[in-house]
Amino acid sequence: MELLRKRPTVKLPAEWFTGDAWADVIYRGEEPSRARVNAVHVAPGARTAWHSHGLGQTLYIVEGIALLQSRGGEIIEAHPGDVIRTPAGEEHWHGAAPDRFLTQIAVWETDEVDWLDHVTDAEYGGARRSTRNA
Repeated sequence: MELLRKRPTVKLPAEWFTGDAWADVIYRGEEPSRARVNAVHVAPGARTAWHSHGLGQTLYIVEGIALLQSRGGEIIEAHPGDVIRTPAGEEHWHGAAPDRFLTQIAVWETDEVDWLDHVTDAEYGGARRSTRNA
């Protein structure tokens, strides 16, 4: 067993986010492990650029309201306790609702992430479906 030292919180780059977001690394596996786990804290209205993960990504919503969308799909409004899985290679974005901070746990494997164009205000403001109505 090993107690891991907490790393400093890092501000995530503007190339990845519209608005402000920070990450706390929970776990970053060393070879042969590919595991990556971060707590991500997102300011109201902030969101990732469109991106995809080589081996997919899973998000666990801890606090606030998350907005998520796969390219060509509907915007999903997710709430604390919701788990969202995005398969390998699927272009998507995720971020905070306009009026709430968001904390999510992000789990993925490898650093193979393809960062694409930023999500426009029109895309972000589109109609959404709540997981509470699902």
